[in-house]
Amino acid sequence: MRALFGIAALALALAACAGTPAPEAVKTADRTYDPKLLPPGPLGHSIREGHDILVETRAKMPSFVRADMSCAACHLDAGLKSKGGNLVGVYGRFPQWNQRSRRIIALQDRITECFLYSMNGRAPGYASREMIALVSYMAWISRGIPMGEKQREGDRFIVPLPSAGPDSRRGAAIYAQKCATCHRADGAGVSGTFPPLWGNASFNGGAGMAHLDRMTGFVYFNMPQNAPRTLSVEEAYDVAAFVLSHPRPHFDGNAVVAEPAKPARYY
Repeated sequence: MRALFGIAALALALAACAGTPAPEAVKTADRTYDPKLLPPGPLGHSIREGHDILVETRAKMPSFVRADMSCAACHLDAGLKSKGGNLVGVYGRFPQWNQRSRRIIALQDRITECFLYSMNGRAPGYASREMIALVSYMAWISRGIPMGEKQREGDRFIVPLPSAGPDSRRGAAIYAQKCATCHRADGAGVSGTFPPLWGNASFNGGAGMAHLDRMTGFVYFNMPQNAPRTLSVEEAYDVAAFVLSHPRPHFDGNAVVAEPAKPARYY
């Protein structure tokens, strides 16, 4: 019960902080992260660690990440960017029905999916320090948002796809002109700075970004990084098709995911 009590205490502590004035560090239109305004003591330390893991996942959790990726590759500005994989409010939307697994999942299950698919790695234990830190951070940036509130439509990055199919050859030309400077012509990216878009070090075929509609919307709203929203939906569609035409790691659905055993006194 100690782990459950800890999460309940976390929720109460964060609810009490709902009136915290807006800081001036990392910003979206209505949400910020400033380490100077975190709660004191272990709770603040856990929130800060969760932020740092999200931004530098491979560096902070090397044994759990096989791709040269971080959570922030898909959740821009540490999950604070509207239409950039925004995580604000996600804490209050769990438990929820998951269509892929056909069951009700907790937030820890959703984070586990990211490690297994997007990181092409393995899952941290649900009661591990790192998992609790990630949940702590997501709870902190979601403070003040009612439990169960749906994601705002304005934060979603899915766009209606063009009626005509994508042209990956045209996408290759756009990629060479607009994307290769950061992600390199071979799609390998720059380690620790720009994520690889295909190849052994990229996300695997089960990741959300491996879906054409999701990558199209993400590219349309967020890329190129130095000039977002300068591509048309059609151009983003073509680029996404080009990127996803390349090989990437295979998701092993038969891999065993097990919670590390702990003595009863841990709880």
